[in-house]
Amino acid sequence: MTPDGCPVELYLQLPAAGEPEIVHDAIPSGASILELGSGCGRVTHPLLDLGHEVVAVDESPEMLAHVRGAKTVCTPIADLHLDREFDVVLLASHLINTPDPSARHALLTAARRHLTPSGRLLVEWHPPDWFDHVTPGPGGHLGEVAVSLHNLVHEADLLSATVQYEAANRVWHQEFTCRRLDPPALHEALTSADLTFDRWVTDDRDWFSARGVADHVPIWVPCVISRTTS
Repeated sequence: MTPDGCPVELYLQLPAAGEPEIVHDAIPSGASILELGSGCGRVTHPLLDLGHEVVAVDESPEMLAHVRGAKTVCTPIADLHLDREFDVVLLASHLINTPDPSARHALLTAARRHLTPSGRLLVEWHPPDWFDHVTPGPGGHLGEVAVSLHNLVHEADLLSATVQYEAANRVWHQEFTCRRLDPPALHEALTSADLTFDRWVTDDRDWFSARGVADHVPIWVPCVISRTTS
């Protein structure tokens, strides 16, 4: 198990679910990528195959032991200080929805200090309307692994649940708590780390990009976040 409760054996069985293509289509060809929270390389390896240099960061040496073809750095993201900058910093897996505001600030600050002046932070998150519509029950498959959601609890802007993974007569459970970030909260989180919203990366608004405040004037301010508005 990793420090945050992820079973390594399970994550080795999970394939990428379109994330590498989303990232690749949003950035320049051959862009350098700093992947924060890479795990065992589920997204890292396809990004390498797509022609990107990737530096994979994770706090679990057991996870990083399975990463091939990329430089790996074993450290908590908040403690990361590399002597270089990247075209792209990748913050996937809904890490920005951490319930702890100070942890979120540390994640975003670490990302910001590793961006080139023209670099872009790509973020996968749970947008506000996900919290309104998420329900318990089966959630489909990731490769051969069946995924379902149980024990949902809403408390103010927090949601807690248990994810069940099942494959080859094995069952794993992983508990999580995430925080809803409405537009003002997202704006505050970004600006506190010297970042500004850039654009939506996917039509469903599950991914967005941000840039350094001093490096970019956004063409859109996230005053309304809704999948049904244009």
